[in-house]
Amino acid sequence: MDRRDILKTLGLATIGTALLPFGNLAKGATSDFGANENGSLPSRRKLGKSLEVSSIGLGVQNMSRTYQTTIPNRKEMHRIIQKAFDKGVTLFDTAEAYDPFECEKILGEATSSFRNNIVIETKYGWNIDQETGNRLPGLNSKPEHIKLVVEGMLKRLKTDRIDLLYQHRVDPEVPIEDVVGAIQDLIKEGKVLHYGLSEPGVETVRRAHKIYPVTAIQNEYSLLWRGPEKKIIPLCEELGIGFVPWSPLGVGFLTGAIDENTHFAQGDIRGNETRFSPENIQQNLKLVKVLKDWSVKKEATPAQISLAWLLHQKPWIVPIPGTTQMSNMLDNIGADKIKFTNTEFKEFNTVIDAVKIAGERLPPFVQQFSDVEAPLKK
Repeated sequence: MDRRDILKTLGLATIGTALLPFGNLAKGATSDFGANENGSLPSRRKLGKSLEVSSIGLGVQNMSRTYQTTIPNRKEMHRIIQKAFDKGVTLFDTAEAYDPFECEKILGEATSSFRNNIVIETKYGWNIDQETGNRLPGLNSKPEHIKLVVEGMLKRLKTDRIDLLYQHRVDPEVPIEDVVGAIQDLIKEGKVLHYGLSEPGVETVRRAHKIYPVTAIQNEYSLLWRGPEKKIIPLCEELGIGFVPWSPLGVGFLTGAIDENTHFAQGDIRGNETRFSPENIQQNLKLVKVLKDWSVKKEATPAQISLAWLLHQKPWIVPIPGTTQMSNMLDNIGADKIKFTNTEFKEFNTVIDAVKIAGERLPPFVQQFSDVEAPLKK
């Protein structure tokens, strides 16, 4: 869920308007991917056992409203999505909760002409009225609600199937066995091809995977936030699950867009993250200094260095940086060409490991929705 909107859901507007074995790509897909300007295709990766996607995807979370709360030009957002496809991007990420329904609509509008050549992933799980789009308190992964949500997603995305459907956050009131049962029904109907979980508890992933293979886990992961390295990434490696990092550029911080002089707009969730507070940002800017030094060394941008680091970690990691700027999208997908030698990677990690990040990634009332375990089925 858009973290600005989580804050709304929790009634805290005053302090911020807070991954099926069908072969290549989606059902009916072809191998005719867009080429980049020099004629070469970007590399591919697999999520889970069989879902093949571009090594870097595109997140459309902010395409209806940016972190700064501005409203982007809708036609320009379409152009960015279409240009990304032309450049070889095949993984596009959205969710029903992003400005409820609007980002799914934007993605559906932009991709209808090449729908069979891409993978669309979206997410359910917040308690959103399917008629009005109004946010209700808490979460909702009741099986009947999931199926209702998917019907709306199909219409908004102008498609007959969801390639990769995530539970956005684990519902503490619904056994994961019931959730996966609903997903299996949708898979049998052809409305969902693969499924995953976002920010889940480890045991919930194990329970889900025993019933039906999980294709991907989507968690925040970047040089700024490395929490998944403790349990989730090892779990993905053990079970053969793909990993899709959201916010791989640290909500813009790793690009150099935020410094000690940055003033966040009212409603910008980043203004409530203590990692960007005046007492912590000077320490954390040491990481950006490392990125800028290495960007000179590798003839790349700090964003490209950050994404290349993620890509070098594991062959089944696929970041989904979001942007509302054409130049940033082109820069981000260019990270696929930035390679570390083993010696360089060791040297780089030694330097970044020495930078201790100060502050928390999320306020406690938002963080409480991560690492949750589903209740046991009685």
